[in-house]
Amino acid sequence: MGKPMCMNLIRADYELVIMDKNPSVVKEMENSGAIIAQTPREVASLVEVVITMLPDSKDVKDVVLGENGIIEAAKSGLIIIDMSSINPSVSREIYTVIEKQGIEMLDAPVSGGEPKAIEGTLTVMVGGKKEVFNKYAELIKSMASAVVHVGEIGAGNIAKLCNQIIVAVNISAMAEALILAQKSRVSPELIYKAIRGGLAGSTVLDAKAPLVMDRKFEPGFRIELHIKDLKNVLEASHTMGLPLPLTASVMEMMQSLLANGLGKEDHCSLVKYYERIANVTVGH
Repeated sequence: MGKPMCMNLIRADYELVIMDKNPSVVKEMENSGAIIAQTPREVASLVEVVITMLPDSKDVKDVVLGENGIIEAAKSGLIIIDMSSINPSVSREIYTVIEKQGIEMLDAPVSGGEPKAIEGTLTVMVGGKKEVFNKYAELIKSMASAVVHVGEIGAGNIAKLCNQIIVAVNISAMAEALILAQKSRVSPELIYKAIRGGLAGSTVLDAKAPLVMDRKFEPGFRIELHIKDLKNVLEASHTMGLPLPLTASVMEMMQSLLANGLGKEDHCSLVKYYERIANVTVGH
């Protein structure tokens, strides 16, 4: 995700200092005109805005607050825009620490996966002070087609968790429907064409049903990352005493796929959970 987002910032004429653990990404970004740093601390010492795009809560805490982290070199007035999808409570925890040093933060997770990151058409849900959002909205729009301020710090990640619930349950429902069609010896492709224009139609259906029928499970968004997001959903909901039975059910399906070595496949591989228990394979 980070590399195509950086490329879109470069195309928008922003000057970039980047740090990444992947040598091939670093080389590609350097060839595209980015300055290379060795640590988050070095990045923070050279820029006005730090954008982080990391796998999970611990990674963001380490990069911002850990050894050689952003906080060690951050000057008052620095802005951190965290575009990772993490636990909202961690966003608030980090902000509580950095605010004391005069550093502002937006939590701005994205939806759309790698294809939308490449196109620059991500959807971004942003939490933080409205005046900070207003100042940096155009920067974020260099990577996105929809950018919405949803509330104070942490609200961006709450919005992303809501998004991930709906995506996960939609994919699961789609998989059940395609399995029913296949088991009934009715063409899943024709079923898809018949229902996509009605109330059952959705962005998820249009994005994922063709991939399932073509048996294309290369990751746009990996099962293991969706598990991470649903873990954050359930942790947040349990803290509030809120039951989310559909989310919990899909989480267990994804855990089953992870246990069977499919964690790096696209989340539309949920259909394989149903294929195994129904003893049928969805295709054209």
